[in-house]
Amino acid sequence: NSSYKKGSEKKRDYSDVNEVVTRKHAINIHKGSHGVDLKKCGPWALKEIQKLAVKEMGIPDVHIDTRISKAAWAKGMRSVPYCVHVRLSRKYNEDEGSASKFCVLVTYAPVTTLKNLHSQW
Repeated sequence: NSSYKKGSEKKRDYSDVNEVVTRKHAINIHKGSHGVDLKKCGPWALKEIQKLAVKEMGIPDVHIDTRISKAAWAKGMRSVPYCVHVRLSRKYNEDEGSASKFCVLVTYAPVTTLKNLHSQW
């Protein structure tokens, strides 16, 4: 069927890696924490946030803000929050010895309630 396009012909809906961009994401941490040892849920949540940032922005150099860390550890080591709202910003790297010229800064985007965010966020 000619209406289907091959993988290389599909239009990209994400930005070029060489642009400075900011995006908002809601990460469901709790969904992926099933099967993880209870003592490792907190560290695992931060690793998952870092993995999402690398996947979405395409840059392996990720800096996580301390407020994200506090939000992930807010309920303790064993029980992570259900959902965390983050802001991913691709910025120019300020480290002199870094191999890449961009880095991803993950900051916490606090929301008062998690309901009806499709119209507000």
